[in-house]
Amino acid sequence: MSQTKIAVVIGSLRKDSFNRKLALAIAHLAPEDFTFEHVRIDDLPLYDQDQDGNQAPAVKRLKTEIAAADGLLFVTPEYNRSIPGVLKNALDNASRPYGQSAWAGKPAGVVGVSVGAVGTAVAQQHLRTILAYLDVPTLGQPEVFLQNKEGMFDDKGHIAEGSKQFLQTWVEKYVAWVKSHKG
Repeated sequence: MSQTKIAVVIGSLRKDSFNRKLALAIAHLAPEDFTFEHVRIDDLPLYDQDQDGNQAPAVKRLKTEIAAADGLLFVTPEYNRSIPGVLKNALDNASRPYGQSAWAGKPAGVVGVSVGAVGTAVAQQHLRTILAYLDVPTLGQPEVFLQNKEGMFDDKGHIAEGSKQFLQTWVEKYVAWVKSHKG
């Protein structure tokens, strides 16, 4: 059975990030032929068009990891009603120079969790707008806007029973989405 490799981009750098926990929980719900590899974005230089012809090693590494993936999973918090700057920086760096985007054509899923009542709805909408421009086919439904509450994750880091079936349904749709785009 061939493996389907997913590059996981987490928009939070926080050590105890809810979104990192969510990314790990999603991996536990996926079939065995899906592998989830977290790509590092905290070491990227700030995007500077003057560097397009001489990209930093960290940018080249990110682009190589994205290119090697069959699909993408974006797991993002919401900062000030948008995506975190570190995520936007990663999107910009790996999409340049113009015409050499690592993101183009990679099927993606977008999820997020926050303490706010609307989860990460606005950040996800902003991210989807960017991904559409970058030619990233993104799963539209179901949407996942989770509010982190006490007991959302169990002591092993898995999603607790209250949200497990909802998230399992999303994972099944996401798996089918990625497979439908896999060459």
